[in-house]
Amino acid sequence: MELKRTCLPELQKMLRFFPVVGIVGARQVGKTTLAKQLASGKKGSAYFDLETARDRTKLSDPYLTLKNLEGQLVILDEIQFMPELMNELRSLIDEKRRPGRFIILGSASPELVKKSSDSLAGRIGYYELTPFLQNEVATTRHDQLWLRGGFPDSFTAPTEALSFTWRKNFVKSYVERDLPQLGLSVDAFTLERFWRMLANFHGNVWNAENFGRALGVTGNTVNRYLNFMENAFLLQRLYPYSRNMKKRLVKSPKVYLSDSGIFHYLNDIQNKEALQNTHLIGASWEGYVVEQIKRQAKDRFHYFFYRTHQGTECDLILEKSGRIEAAIEIKYSSAPTMTKGFKQALEDLKPKKSFVIVPETEGFPLSKQTSVISLSDFLTKQLSKV
Repeated sequence: MELKRTCLPELQKMLRFFPVVGIVGARQVGKTTLAKQLASGKKGSAYFDLETARDRTKLSDPYLTLKNLEGQLVILDEIQFMPELMNELRSLIDEKRRPGRFIILGSASPELVKKSSDSLAGRIGYYELTPFLQNEVATTRHDQLWLRGGFPDSFTAPTEALSFTWRKNFVKSYVERDLPQLGLSVDAFTLERFWRMLANFHGNVWNAENFGRALGVTGNTVNRYLNFMENAFLLQRLYPYSRNMKKRLVKSPKVYLSDSGIFHYLNDIQNKEALQNTHLIGASWEGYVVEQIKRQAKDRFHYFFYRTHQGTECDLILEKSGRIEAAIEIKYSSAPTMTKGFKQALEDLKPKKSFVIVPETEGFPLSKQTSVISLSDFLTKQLSKV
């Protein structure tokens, strides 16, 4: 099953402006498929998989090879295996600058493939491809998206068992091959243990010293692991809001795995029944809501959480131009109530709007300021108005 990505029009606009478009994202998220869809409308295209020795050999003289392909859209997949190509791309672009010459694909952030940002400054536009969004799948499959996550092969697998097996192999590949290839020098057993610890810690405030003690390493070493996994698009940090606040605040970020399906695999949650019966369902729902909102709204907002040492808390803040546009509490409940901590957070933050997001509801006001709303309705009816 092939689902159409909603980002196609945006990427087509980028190709009409930038000489190079960089599509980055985790492995198996659909970057290659998307790039080939973009190339299908062009008069000519060429594709190189830089993970293979064969295609790296073809580019042993990259300037000559790529110069001979002038006029075609050239796709360079897994660019982190040949970061030295960036200088050659710059030379070719500076000789003849026109939009839509190259698409580069990478399973690591531009910060990890350091040369790209320096060599192609002013010539490249980056786009982060995420797993599937709710608005890219049928409403009847939203529960499936939450359970399996948004990686295409996991989401579209014929059975829950095959989806779970795919995620098992995904994690195995990352700890044994992909993260070490990106430069994270740690044995596979320790790396998988760290990942599973993060899954059990999902949505909590980061404490490097505690993780370090559990793994027998220093806090600085654990922070390095965390940075690598974030740069490989496997987790995200949500930072605390502190602007102009005089209260005693939590200062460390929350950490979430970037995909609900991977979170469920690492916690051995194999089906909907197991998800409903686990004590982790609240953390799972919170992480899923945060990831869906951030993926859909992208850089329209700055994203934070708010927590004081006295128990005042707001799960998600959407801020724009120094103004809090929305304060959000996330609850896995069919009959949510306004918590004392959230009430106090609203008094402290004074947002324009506030919401309690739950899985399913017709929607109703909880107070003059705050509405209870389903995630689907928030994404389709409210997010664009915030």
